[in-house]
Amino acid sequence: MIVIADDITGAAEIAGIAFEAGEDVRLVCGDVTVTNGTTVIATDTRSMTEVEAIAETRRITSSLPQQGGSLFKKTDSALRGHVVVELKTLMETTGYQRTVYLPANPSKGRIIKDGVYYINGTPIDQTDFSFDPEFPAKTAVLRERFPDAETNGILMPDAESKEDIQKVIATYDDGHTLFAGAADLFEATIGTIDTIGTIDTIGTIDTIGTLFLCGSTQSKPLDLGIPVTAMPLDIYDGSKDITSWLKEACAIYQREGSLMITIPHRHRTGKEVAVHLRETTARLIQHLVERQQPRQLIIEGGASTFATLRHLGWNELKVVSQLAPGVIKTKAPNGTFVIMKPGSYPWGSLFSC
Repeated sequence: MIVIADDITGAAEIAGIAFEAGEDVRLVCGDVTVTNGTTVIATDTRSMTEVEAIAETRRITSSLPQQGGSLFKKTDSALRGHVVVELKTLMETTGYQRTVYLPANPSKGRIIKDGVYYINGTPIDQTDFSFDPEFPAKTAVLRERFPDAETNGILMPDAESKEDIQKVIATYDDGHTLFAGAADLFEATIGTIDTIGTIDTIGTIDTIGTLFLCGSTQSKPLDLGIPVTAMPLDIYDGSKDITSWLKEACAIYQREGSLMITIPHRHRTGKEVAVHLRETTARLIQHLVERQQPRQLIIEGGASTFATLRHLGWNELKVVSQLAPGVIKTKAPNGTFVIMKPGSYPWGSLFSC
């Protein structure tokens, strides 16, 4: 099976589910090669413009096998992203005649009832997702949120339970329908809906030989007993490069054998600032990895993860374990273990320190 996700956080979540289902799983951030098992492609199209997202979708599908295997499109469970144009492009380039778009995640309190999207009983436009800077939820009615969906062959059925999702699969699984949506739909398509969704923490993380990047604005302070280096204010403001910070970070890691990198400042906002921060930390991590060869790299935050992997040139990761839902451990081409986690997810009791 091939899965195309619009961000690396969603890709990691799907990769973890497939791994727990017994699949041999690869997480790919670059060009796609055909192998057995499940390949999950992280495209980062959610961070692109609509035109860029269409072009990237076409580029990815042009490298897919023409015959054999099945395709699943992972979308955000909060309705974010360039949903309609990406699904339309996928149908045009892969030959699917229609798409069932089902972003509901009943296991997490996210349902669709009478065409309205609810999160724990509240319409999505009355939640914090209405303040999303790029894809604000201005309505909870799917037909209003995606007015061009049905005319482009995209169906948006209701689903209030996992059983409803199974019924949708049974109704539309004819070989000509592309399934697109959230984790609960993916579980149903691979037949694990009753066994995967309840996974709790199934592993722990030690911090020996670890570089830890807290790259999300939603990162919570962690006291793991390892040294911390915070991004200096002048680098945060863009008035200085990373040279002196890199020298300091290398010295700390060489002396202590582990290091956490944080961004404590919050007074600047906007897309340009977000790009500056993730590119700056990605360059820092790249140089640290090349010079110090850490055993393990932990990255918190989807955009930071994607940028860091791109700078390192690690286009393919082998999934070796799922530590908790949405938190997976992978292995890079050079042997470094890479653990990634969405910024909004808690670490819980994952750390063994």
